[in-house]
Amino acid sequence: MSANRIEALKAKHAEMDTEILNLERHPGADDAELRELKRKKLAVKDEMYRLSATV
Repeated sequence: MSANRIEALKAKHAEMDTEILNLERHPGADDAELRELKRKKLAVKDEMYRLSATV
């Protein structure tokens, strides 16, 4: 089960990375939104690490 969850988190992490890159390309991007998205992306990465350590 953890392996499936890790794969889902990897996909979500990649989607968030793409979204962050798209926001950073626009000069009028909302800084607060960008910070929040980066924070959430880090939380996803932390969860992936935590789950992979228990597998």
